[in-house]
Amino acid sequence: MSPQTSYSYIKFDLEIWKRKEKMISQKKIVSSLICFLLLLLLPIAFSETTRNLRGISARAPTVQQIKNKHGAKEVIVDNGIFRVTFSSPQGFITGIKYNEIDNVLNPHLRARGYWDITWQRENIFPKLDRIEGTNFRIITQNEEQVEISFSRKWNGGTDHVPLNVDKRYIIRTNTSGIYTYGIFERQPEWPEVEMGLIRVAFKLNPDRFHYMVVADNRQRQMPTDDDRDIDSGRAKPLAYKEAVQLTHPHNKMFKNQVDDKYQYTCEVKDNKVHGWISTKSNVGFWLISPSSEYRSGGPVKQELTSHVGPTTLTTFISEHYVGSDMETRYKAGEAWKKVLGPVFIYLNSDPTGNNPQYSLWEDAKRQAEQEVEAWPYDFVASSDFPTRQERGTITGRLFVNDRFLTPAGSAYVGLAPPGEAGSWQTNTKGYQFWTQTNETGYFTIDNIRPGTYNLYGWVPGFIGDFTYPNLLNVAAGSEINLDRVVFKPPRNGPTLWEIGLPDRTAREYFVPEPYKNTMNPLYVNHTDKFRQYGLWQRYTELYPNHDLVYTIGVSNYSQDWFYAHVTRNIGSTYVPTTWQIVFELPYVNWRGSYTLQLALASAARANLQVRFNNENSRPFFSTGDIGRDNAIARHGIHGAYHLYSIDVPGSLLRTGTNTIYLRQSKALGPFEGLMYDYIRLEGPSTA
Repeated sequence: MSPQTSYSYIKFDLEIWKRKEKMISQKKIVSSLICFLLLLLLPIAFSETTRNLRGISARAPTVQQIKNKHGAKEVIVDNGIFRVTFSSPQGFITGIKYNEIDNVLNPHLRARGYWDITWQRENIFPKLDRIEGTNFRIITQNEEQVEISFSRKWNGGTDHVPLNVDKRYIIRTNTSGIYTYGIFERQPEWPEVEMGLIRVAFKLNPDRFHYMVVADNRQRQMPTDDDRDIDSGRAKPLAYKEAVQLTHPHNKMFKNQVDDKYQYTCEVKDNKVHGWISTKSNVGFWLISPSSEYRSGGPVKQELTSHVGPTTLTTFISEHYVGSDMETRYKAGEAWKKVLGPVFIYLNSDPTGNNPQYSLWEDAKRQAEQEVEAWPYDFVASSDFPTRQERGTITGRLFVNDRFLTPAGSAYVGLAPPGEAGSWQTNTKGYQFWTQTNETGYFTIDNIRPGTYNLYGWVPGFIGDFTYPNLLNVAAGSEINLDRVVFKPPRNGPTLWEIGLPDRTAREYFVPEPYKNTMNPLYVNHTDKFRQYGLWQRYTELYPNHDLVYTIGVSNYSQDWFYAHVTRNIGSTYVPTTWQIVFELPYVNWRGSYTLQLALASAARANLQVRFNNENSRPFFSTGDIGRDNAIARHGIHGAYHLYSIDVPGSLLRTGTNTIYLRQSKALGPFEGLMYDYIRLEGPSTA
């Protein structure tokens, strides 16, 4: 082969190599472009939730005022994500169209989405007022949102609660939900009235929603409202009206289970989001409470959430788990005004259908976090709702002085209207702002409405309530630094013995196993096993002939101290019960004064009598009739907190064996009783 021929072959091979390189380079570019496009499409293909109606883009909300086919006036607001229909001027939400569902609310009920209030006046039986508006107004309408009002002024009659009420609804652009708040006002010259309950409630479509979520570990498939029907024979009544046993439910999986809305209550501090999921439509309906400033009773007050119906609600004022001690009476000459809310009704959907129970709940929690972060909202039109700039902040550091000074970690610190220590438990009329200290006792309370407050608090691990000695006047934009705040919990002497943990609950005590034929499977092997029905009845079975005896140094409160001091059933009647605490004292100071610190986590129509070393003597101490919180019947492990510091003369005690008799003397039925938080005997002061 000639050199020229060899060169030709080499040149030809080089051309082929160049072409291959070019093709490879082009393929790499195409491959990179495809990967890039796939990365862009991945969030769409695998997104957990979507908030838009299929095929419809979000847009500025529109408002229509129409008459329906029955001639009734309606207001329709549509933002392209959902469409909500209101009765006008009443202000009931009668329909919400979202995704493929024409109405996520129950189309068979007149009351579907509404505010209501229970009230009574002298010589007038208790009434339920659904707060029907008499006047409709558009407050705001622009590219960003619509805010509408359904209001009613009191006309001086007895048909409605003596209040002026303005119900507001806000629908925003590109937002999958409805904000609602209410402005409630009474004039000082109006008659005395008692208002026991104010709430917002929604009755959902029973053909769509069957899965309910209250928390990560409190969610389940639910029976239907029809399953609770006693008259049709599907259920039988139990010891109180809210609880029924499902004897012939439509779905056999619920047979013999107990349904009771109080099994799903939640403490205010944890009550941020709850609701329902339609696994049929992959749609979620949620109630989000971004703040607790407008609620009553403090951070650990328990309130209803969602329950069979399907029903979901937000309660602003109630007597639940406190009872008639709640401050719900407004006297003649007393003016009052309060903004309740806003709360957020949130809708979401999962078009993939892959585990909607998980994806929709996780998205609802993320949305709740966003609402909390955005509080206080900057889009509320009412001047009665202060913006962030119109609010104040209080900071400080809390210490506990119980024989020595330590930072109060994880303590509850809050602002509430002026009053005595612990008065925040029963306050409904003002606003409350609560937080918890960090591990070194520092706290910040922000977004405080202007006003005059007391600073209150308590520290887990210590008894008693803290109150700052001076009133705090919060002004718009104010920043108050309290520096060091010291809480000195009740103590008169050294601890001789103690029972329980001072955490304001009876959670640490013995909670028995539920009855297998009246069980809620949700709470089997659950941290909240106290939410099972009928646990109070176990006391009679455990102690059929004699009452509980607890021996200090021998007994274990988690096994030997029943969670509730209840009555004993002896057939057709109930009798009082007397518990004993047996303890040894190697030495008694006859002239000294001992202290029995007795902290109660709950009381329901109870009278606790305390005797020392003689069961048949007159009571040395009696609480008198206390409590209406019904925590025993309503599966609560705590209600309202009570603390009694009882001075005990040394002459009542003995060297050697002593016995304290705790007698709950009220016994009209199964639910008179109390729960202990913590008991401690202190020796005489060594100061």
